[in-house]
Amino acid sequence: MKLAEALQERADLNRKIEQLRDRLCINAIVQENEKPAEDPKVLLKELDNSVEILQDLMERINRTNCLTESEGSSITKLIARRDGLSLRISAYKDLVREASQTGRRARQSEIKILSTVDVRKMQTKIDNMSKELRIVDNKIQSLNWSTELL
Repeated sequence: MKLAEALQERADLNRKIEQLRDRLCINAIVQENEKPAEDPKVLLKELDNSVEILQDLMERINRTNCLTESEGSSITKLIARRDGLSLRISAYKDLVREASQTGRRARQSEIKILSTVDVRKMQTKIDNMSKELRIVDNKIQSLNWSTELL
């Protein structure tokens, strides 16, 4: 199984577990002399089984990510880089959006609002980080589809 397939299976298991949780809650109580639509014991067994499978899959994915290297970086390191870039880009975009709102005056006599940062320079930095993010993400996707799950 390729790593990408394992990641898809992990997402499916997470959805299934969430649905089982909802079904358990729906069937947790009933009116006296009524039966639940689904047996909570059966649902709990299915939940426990799904969590066990998920735990094993996550361990295998994490081990594969740690041990698979490309150009001196493990997949784990690339994921951390991607996540860090995403966080940084988001914060920089927020800053640029706020710093760009300098035209709030209704009249010349009102207080003039000035930006504390060079918006153009910040936008260039965002563009460069966004390009790096795309490159890193493409590398991760390529590795996911070419790497066998350990």
